[in-house]
Amino acid sequence: MKLGAVLKLASWVRAAREKADLTQEQLGERLGVTKANVSAWEKGRHEPSREQLEKISELSGEPLPFNQSNVEPVPLGTRKVPVLDYVQAGEWTAARDSVPEWEPAEFLLTDLSLGPRAFAMRIRGDSMLPRFQEGDVVIVDPDQPHHPGDFVVAANGGEAVFKQYRDRGINEKGQQVFELLPLNKLYPTIRSDIKPMRIVGTMIEHRTYRRK
Repeated sequence: MKLGAVLKLASWVRAAREKADLTQEQLGERLGVTKANVSAWEKGRHEPSREQLEKISELSGEPLPFNQSNVEPVPLGTRKVPVLDYVQAGEWTAARDSVPEWEPAEFLLTDLSLGPRAFAMRIRGDSMLPRFQEGDVVIVDPDQPHHPGDFVVAANGGEAVFKQYRDRGINEKGQQVFELLPLNKLYPTIRSDIKPMRIVGTMIEHRTYRRK
């Protein structure tokens, strides 16, 4: 989407929210996203999905900022990001000041505005079902701050994990504690004060694919 269209959409989201007399946090709760997501929409950093736009329109009574056709042109992405495996993702942030010894074998294109260390990763296993299925692709930005409810990639010096982030505050040692939550309740929650972890990056986009 061109810059002018992005700014127009950002202005529409803010105007619609204010017309509905909702704060960013309240609108986020109605849509199942965080306040930070709504703030990013209103600043033009990211765009809500069509479903989210339709919900905003329904809440505010503000007409959608585009026609009602369910088909619209999608521009080709111009930003190339590497697709990493779980081991490479676990090492990625540590390599911010140096060139990793390995070279990514695959890249994908996106039109998102991302930091220089952004990467993609294919979901493995079923710990994040039902929302994330094995083979789905997530685009992750290490330069994007994470907030409670965001999906993140984290690592403890080995392989990375992909989970939902929950802040648990400061412990008695003055350390920031967080939890990494699986969506599949058959899997355990990971606590950073029990199993030390560092956040590698925050998920910015989720891509799903047709399954036969």
